[in-house]
Amino acid sequence: MNNRPCLPVIGLALAILLSAVLPASWGAPPADTSYVVVVARHTQEQPEWLAVVDALVARHAAAVLVYDQLPEECLPELQRRHPRYTCFVAPPEEVTRAFVAQVHQLTRQYDDDPYTDTFWGILTGWNAEGALRIAQHDEPLTVRKVASGTEFAMDKVVEGVWYCELVQNRMYRKEPGQAPQRQKAPDDTTRALVDTLNEYRADLFITSGHATERDWQIGFRYRNGSFRSSQGQLFGLDTRGQRHPIDSPNPKVYLAVGNCLMGHIDGPAAMALAWLESAGVKQMVGYTVPTWFGFGGWGCLDYFLEQPGRYTLTEAFFANQHALIYSLEHEIGNPRGLEFDKNAVAFYGDPAWIARMAEGELHYEQQLDIADGVYTLTITPNRGEASFQPVNTNGSQRGWRPLIQFLPHRIGQVELLAGEELQPVITDDFILIPNPRDCDPDREYRVVFQAEPK
Repeated sequence: MNNRPCLPVIGLALAILLSAVLPASWGAPPADTSYVVVVARHTQEQPEWLAVVDALVARHAAAVLVYDQLPEECLPELQRRHPRYTCFVAPPEEVTRAFVAQVHQLTRQYDDDPYTDTFWGILTGWNAEGALRIAQHDEPLTVRKVASGTEFAMDKVVEGVWYCELVQNRMYRKEPGQAPQRQKAPDDTTRALVDTLNEYRADLFITSGHATERDWQIGFRYRNGSFRSSQGQLFGLDTRGQRHPIDSPNPKVYLAVGNCLMGHIDGPAAMALAWLESAGVKQMVGYTVPTWFGFGGWGCLDYFLEQPGRYTLTEAFFANQHALIYSLEHEIGNPRGLEFDKNAVAFYGDPAWIARMAEGELHYEQQLDIADGVYTLTITPNRGEASFQPVNTNGSQRGWRPLIQFLPHRIGQVELLAGEELQPVITDDFILIPNPRDCDPDREYRVVFQAEPK
């Protein structure tokens, strides 16, 4: 095995030529670099994948770290830089279940706390051309239209539609400015769901239910069609055997919150690659394993959709990861289930790309004020005694998530000045307050601390 250290790269072509002789610290940018690309040497040496790396470098003024065998070779340099964003560029054959787990484990080791220390994403595609389209896409997405094969909190979206996976013919639709209306769905909803992508052009697509790397089975408790893929092309296949191609180029995000294996890339026929290639998906969350517990997937809705406008999808994914680790550290819930989910959910795409729900009603306000090194986080209930209760309980392990506030920069040593009774966890880049549950609507919940600069 080659034991050369992970190589920081500034001029990529120069670094490829000189990588055998230059020490790891040569020409390195400052340690506070905000975005780092991590890539295997044999991947970076392929011109079509080097173009993907170059696109990220151009967009984010990124540094590049190159490894020979495993991403963990880059750990010392990642610890030194501690970037806010870490993007792992990899062709699909590299993005195994084990690779996703390695990324989870690696990115919790930048410092000594147990939490994820960077916003990370795995940028891949059915081929390098597809990955390059994702890397080059920089226009932020405001999610206004939501389509789903399972129930979601429709009062939190501008407009949307969901088809029930449990009860045949059940669906709800919400038009802008109106209340959701129950309607009758067709017996087979394959074509209808395909149309939400091709014609309705949803900004966010959500799925649950039975799935494999090759198909999403639309009906959970009744016979229905499926979504499948071939050579990077996604299509619907209804119960009559009729095929409905999916061509949906509008940029969108995809949350496979309750599906088994939808995030597992086990070859070129994997569904995840087709979502990225032919369905316009720029960021995707999905399990790499058969799922049974659900915390790591369903909880993304708690932070992203049900707190509209507060978090980007990247932030929502990692807020939920922080909630999972907090639950494990404090022995809350099912430790076997939490351990099962801990390294099993993939986040695909550029982590710095911004996808955010259109602003909507929030059950509580979060306000962070910073003055002279003093940080004040104020939580104000908006829904009386129900302010901290679950918004929607469809799925598994829903609701009661901690309140999480990301910091605009990393901080050093902390002295808590007020709010000890809330039992806050204050790390170098976020604040976590355990869900208060019993809300006093007349109270203002506040955490105040002094922090040294990092």
